[in-house]
Amino acid sequence: MRIVVKVGTSTLAHATGRLNIRRVEELVKVLSDLKNAGHQLVLVSSGAIGMGVGKLNLPGRPADMPTKQAAAAVGQCELMYTYDKLFGAYNHTVAQLLLTAEDVNFPRRRQNFENAVRRLLELNALPIVNENDAVATDEVGVSTTIGENDTLSAIVAQCAGAELLILLSDIDGLYTADPHQDDHAALIPEVREITPELRALAGAAGTALGTGGMATKLKAAEIAMAGGCDMVIANGRSPEVLYDIAAGRHTGTRFIGRREGA
Repeated sequence: MRIVVKVGTSTLAHATGRLNIRRVEELVKVLSDLKNAGHQLVLVSSGAIGMGVGKLNLPGRPADMPTKQAAAAVGQCELMYTYDKLFGAYNHTVAQLLLTAEDVNFPRRRQNFENAVRRLLELNALPIVNENDAVATDEVGVSTTIGENDTLSAIVAQCAGAELLILLSDIDGLYTADPHQDDHAALIPEVREITPELRALAGAAGTALGTGGMATKLKAAEIAMAGGCDMVIANGRSPEVLYDIAAGRHTGTRFIGRREGA
């Protein structure tokens, strides 16, 4: 199976911005094992700015664009160095692909990306994708940013021809209410259509180091489902959950892709 896995900053890093070494090592081990089992994997990894914040000893996520860009440039190096070293221990080769909105919004550039990611998979490499935050900025009248990696991962799933997209987050899935605030919130195990009622359940806030929230995950689900790709939201605190998801066992919230003839 061809699977895209997205991990957010809240999964990869401590609140300090420094890498959560134990969790990343567990994630790499599970992904390597899934590759050994015959799955083709693409990893969409957040964390560059968050790790840059820690590496540069900044007090928190920068508010100004130049410092964000600097943090991303420093953090992306740290991120890829770590992935290359850890995956290399399991004899897997990684590749870095950094994108801006222009790379996916313009047909020729999108085709170039699609060709690259599919060829990397054919060569048994593991593409690692992130937004190019060091150069992607929003200016007056011009937007070069995708904005967050939930949407990016859904676009990557389309381009890669993936059958499954997995979003690992700090929440177990989509709930009937905010589980951080409501003890009676219930997990929704399966979604076949994004309704206005579901949109109303999605909050806008993410974490201090990240940019995503449930609203962006629903947007990603719409993109994935429209392309016939299933999407699962699950908690990334234990990367071994990927085994259950890949095996089709009920974990988190699964959004069912619309398939021709179904």
